[in-house]
Amino acid sequence: MKFEWLAYGGRHLHAPDPHAPALQVRDLAVGYRGSEKPVLSGVNFTLPVGSRLALVGANGSGKSTLLKTIAGLLASKSGSIGVFGLKVRACHHRTSYLPQREEISWSFPVSVERFVLGGRYVHCGWLTSADANDHAVVAATLEELDIMSIATNPIDQLSGGQQQRVMLARALAQGSDLLLLDEPLNAVDAATRALVGGVLARLQREGKSMIVSTHDVGVHDQPFDGVLTLENGSVREAAV
Repeated sequence: MKFEWLAYGGRHLHAPDPHAPALQVRDLAVGYRGSEKPVLSGVNFTLPVGSRLALVGANGSGKSTLLKTIAGLLASKSGSIGVFGLKVRACHHRTSYLPQREEISWSFPVSVERFVLGGRYVHCGWLTSADANDHAVVAATLEELDIMSIATNPIDQLSGGQQQRVMLARALAQGSDLLLLDEPLNAVDAATRALVGGVLARLQREGKSMIVSTHDVGVHDQPFDGVLTLENGSVREAAV
């Protein structure tokens, strides 16, 4: 049994504003400790509910920094971020972040199933564990991404394409309304690209909102409702 009042200080109990966009970023500036120059500055854009936004820019343009800040992993220097009308830290369960593969320690001794189950922990809270519903969600997600056959495999035995599917499965298992995906289709085979594209299309039809980071919006032939282009930490172009 899960006790709602124990779940991460009750942050997940905040109700979203039904009239607010999925994401609203205003005059955002972000920097790292020890560096005077901000990584991001003057970033402004709005993501409507149910939209898919391509986040485009070269390496070092600030794409990953922007996604991590929206996810609440980095603090901003100034500006504001609204997630369904709420502050970032009131929306942990409504926002899923998929990092780049290089940021994951694939040598960690855990199975694919347990790794994906980690996406459900935000719903469990401090003193409760995953229940039958959590395990059912994980199983359904593994099936959809065609990785049920490797559910018991250690994650250090996965190929690059399998790693990408497993990471996406963990993000999807959270059941969030806003997905922040950092280059989910980078260096994967055609089958994985097609499968992931189909899953993202289904999620969008269900009203999910997402930002998908990529080097070039034309490379993966994925449909987007808008493009946000970053250059040297600032928005060069925003069409959402």
